[in-house]
Amino acid sequence: MRDAANEERMASEITVGIDIGGTKIQAAAIAKGEVAGSGRVMTPDGGPKAVADAAAEAVDAALAEAGVSRDDVRAAGTGIPGSVDADAGTVANSPNLPGLEGAEPIPFAAMLTDALGGVTARIENDVRVAILGEWKRGAGKPFENLLGVWVGTGVGGGLVLRNELYEGTGPAGEIGHMIVKPGGRECSDGRKGHLESYAGRGRMEVTARELAEKGRKTILFELMEKKGRTRLSSGVFASALEKGDKLAKELVDEAVWALSIALASVQNLLALEAIVIGGGLGDRLGEPFVRRIDDAMQPLLFVPDAAPTLLNSTFGDLSGAVGAAVMVGG
Repeated sequence: MRDAANEERMASEITVGIDIGGTKIQAAAIAKGEVAGSGRVMTPDGGPKAVADAAAEAVDAALAEAGVSRDDVRAAGTGIPGSVDADAGTVANSPNLPGLEGAEPIPFAAMLTDALGGVTARIENDVRVAILGEWKRGAGKPFENLLGVWVGTGVGGGLVLRNELYEGTGPAGEIGHMIVKPGGRECSDGRKGHLESYAGRGRMEVTARELAEKGRKTILFELMEKKGRTRLSSGVFASALEKGDKLAKELVDEAVWALSIALASVQNLLALEAIVIGGGLGDRLGEPFVRRIDDAMQPLLFVPDAAPTLLNSTFGDLSGAVGAAVMVGG
């Protein structure tokens, strides 16, 4: 048990990180650079306010596990997919979050501050904060030039160049919308042939449903129901692969193919030291998935002898939440 002095010292240093994804919201309470508690809820379908309220629920669960309350929180950082204006606290163009799909900026930081009862919330693109956490605390620590790729409901990216988090004019890192097959499969944003069209779990599910309706045999949806899910989660795909489901294998093979093209193209342009692969699907499929991408990249590299080191994320599901906390000084 912690004594009173430790409780007081810990409480004075609490920051919260929140990672908002298309399937789940993960929160972490950070004390002295360490995860003191975590919480997780499913992402609701009710629009921006519902998402903000669910994020506050995840935060409360993390704080309860840490043995502290909202009154002890110094700041809250949040990673959210889409085009984020961190200074204005707005987000737009987030196709995997209901109510945030459009180009009109949503004042999400203010919504989240209200949901947290006045705790100041700062927002940033989800993968940029995830790679910030991995760069400062995890797999990316040894490197000055690296890319983070989060393969989840969608596919996002974040860049560290010359030891600085690169933002460009704002939307830098949207690797999910690189073209891997002109005129190919439709993406979540309505355009065609993007990396996310083939490696984003949301679009993989759309493809699986279309093929199943045409008569393709698969146990994906049977497993989804058995697990009590309403979507094809990373765990469902992993279970289907373990059971030898041919459609699941085909979809994951396509994800590896698309990722190898996109990552090799980025490497040929930037000559990075390392690439960190995380996200729900990346973390769940783990080291074998990363090695397959690495192998598929090799023939596509302009300088194979200068290939980047491909790594799994250190923090797994908590990468985004840890990075969000790092953003606000956690």
